Amino acid sequence: MYAIVEIAGQQFKVAKDQKVFVHRLGSEEGSKVSFDNVLLLDDNGNVTIGAPAIDGAAVEAKVVKHLKGDKVIVFKKKRRKGYRVKNGHRQALTEIVIENIVASGSTKKAAAKKEAPKKEAPKKEAKSANESEDLSKKTVVELKEMAKSKGIEGYSSMKKAELIAALS
Repeated sequence: MYAIVEIAGQQFKVAKDQKVFVHRLGSEEGSKVSFDNVLLLDDNGNVTIGAPAIDGAAVEAKVVKHLKGDKVIVFKKKRRKGYRVKNGHRQALTEIVIENIVASGSTKKAAAKKEAPKKEAPKKEAKSANESEDLSKKTVVELKEMAKSKGIEGYSSMKKAELIAALS
């Protein structure tokens, strides 16, 4: 069983008991972390692809240690100009060990996602009540189309503020 998961902005193909070096994580050494952004799961040939992520799937890992990567030399030069700059860089990394890949995750996350659309519905009603806010967010082209449909004359030479005043 393996999964493709996004960790710290990068995608990794991970399997159980695999060591992975990722960009520095904020958690302490020895602590457990869980990554919910699972993009693909393969369970012995049964492939599940997320759109963009699989709901309820998670990858659980343990932070082994924090370290720095190998030094990378950055050398810049412009020929015939006497310009040479040499810099070095060591990336801050975290070594993690994948402990478990969970195909069906917690119900808390699913419940939180179901509550979110209910909270958005009142916001939309409030926006329709305040037409002046609605009009200020629209583009000039949209405002001109509204003025044309309402039969306002001279809308083509009006500026945005004038269109909002005429439509209010």
